[in-house]
Amino acid sequence: MAVATVAALLAVLGGGLWLAARRFVGSRVQLLQGSGDPGLMHGKTVLITGANSGLGRATAAELLRLGARVIMGCRDRTRAEEAASQLRREVGQAEDQKADPDAGGAGELVVKELDLASLRSVRAFCQELLQEEPRLDVLINNAGIFQCPYMKTEDGFEMQFGVNHLGHFLLTSLLLGLLKSSAPSRIVVVSSKLYKYGDINFEDLNCEQSYNKSFCYSRSKLANILFTRELARRLEGTNVTVNVLHPGIVRTNLGRHINIPLLVKPLFNLVSWAFFKTPLEGAQTSIYLASSPEVEGVSGKYFGDCKEEELLPKAMDESVARKLWDISEVMVGILK
Repeated sequence: MAVATVAALLAVLGGGLWLAARRFVGSRVQLLQGSGDPGLMHGKTVLITGANSGLGRATAAELLRLGARVIMGCRDRTRAEEAASQLRREVGQAEDQKADPDAGGAGELVVKELDLASLRSVRAFCQELLQEEPRLDVLINNAGIFQCPYMKTEDGFEMQFGVNHLGHFLLTSLLLGLLKSSAPSRIVVVSSKLYKYGDINFEDLNCEQSYNKSFCYSRSKLANILFTRELARRLEGTNVTVNVLHPGIVRTNLGRHINIPLLVKPLFNLVSWAFFKTPLEGAQTSIYLASSPEVEGVSGKYFGDCKEEELLPKAMDESVARKLWDISEVMVGILK
């Protein structure tokens, strides 16, 4: 019995050390891709939705370090202000430690309230932004909701489709004029590999006939890709680019609606620590598409790990993309 116990403990210890080594090496490889020149984004204004936590927060931190003026569009203003204060301290401390006068300084953080589950909030946000901001160089549609129980937005849309697609659709549409006048400018859309399991059912976009939280999330992420490709087509010749990405599997609070049994949580936490990306690792492709000179002029593409990737045919169906666009305009109340 004692020998078996010791063997089990050694196995667990060995597995833990292996996972730790993998975690360390994996982090180094991922973060090397996201390195950028300080001051690269100096003078540029970037809007990030859902920037108070997870991928959005990590993206905001890095673009801030690159000198950007970052507008955090967040549903919960109190939490966003707290995150902004932390980011200012973190980036400020890093700047103090660096103390390189030739590297340029960190940018500026601005917090604004934006609830993508409310078209009224989206319109009010855009009206205020257009009045106050003379330019917008980068829009990052990052915010999202993942596999929530069936619920509806303020306007009666299924929550995942309403927030992940329709809210961002209206936001982008209302800010296109400013993006065009600020060109060359960029739009970055955060999707997911899980788009592969979704489809666009025009007969039940609101999931009222049947609701599967996983399939509906995948549908919203497929809609993100179709929207990106159609928008890229419409923006040809404007010097405004739009690209879509998947961040990989990342440890964020996006999965807060998933119930994990208490006994399984320790194992899940170990696996996620070992195999899931950190928010900073997951944000690398967003940062790359927002700032890298390598993708200047590139539009309508799908990226993962800072590289272009192939899409399934259903994500490249131009007729579905155009129909989704037209229906989305009607759903959000955009008048021709």
